[in-house]
Amino acid sequence: MSSYCDYAPTDPIHASYHAEEYGFPIRDDRRLFERLILEINQAGLSWATVLRKRDGFRRAYADFDVDTVAAFEDEDRARLLADPGIIRNRLKVNAAVTNARRIIEIRSTHGSFAEWLDHHHPIPREEWVKVFRRNFVFVGGEIVGEFLMSTGYLPGAHRPDCPVFERIRATNPPWLQV
Repeated sequence: MSSYCDYAPTDPIHASYHAEEYGFPIRDDRRLFERLILEINQAGLSWATVLRKRDGFRRAYADFDVDTVAAFEDEDRARLLADPGIIRNRLKVNAAVTNARRIIEIRSTHGSFAEWLDHHHPIPREEWVKVFRRNFVFVGGEIVGEFLMSTGYLPGAHRPDCPVFERIRATNPPWLQV
C-alpha cells in the first residue's frame, strides 16, 4: 500500500504541504483553526481538492481569524455558501462558525487552542475523538486523527524513511514527548 510519502513529494499539488507543513507542530491558534477547517472540509473529498481551494478558504474565512469567523452572521454564511472558491456545504460552513466560537470558549479556560490541546496530550486517538466530539461539531474519527497527525500531536504523518520525518523529529513534536 502506498503512503502519502510515496507520491506527495513529486505531486505539484501536494509537494509543498507534504514537505513543509504536514506533521510539523503548530502553536498558533489561527493556523490550528485553519487546519481544523481544512480537515473538516476534506470529509468526503480528496485532500487535493482542499489544497486547490486553500487560497479561497483563506479569503472566505478572514485568513482564519478565529474572532472574525466567530462573529459571522447569517449573511456571512450565505456569502460562504455562494462562494465557488470554497467547498459550499452548509454543515461544513456552520461547523467553521460554531467551532470558532468554541475555540473562543476554550481560550477563556486554557488561554489558547494550543494550550487546550497540550492539556489533553497525551491521550490515545480514541480518547481524542471523544474530547473533540464534546467540544466541537463535525468532527469524527478521521477528521480528528488527521488534524492531530497533521499538527504534530499524533505520530504517523510520515514514514521513518521519508526525508521529512527527521526534520519533524528535530522539532520535538508532542507525539515524541510521550
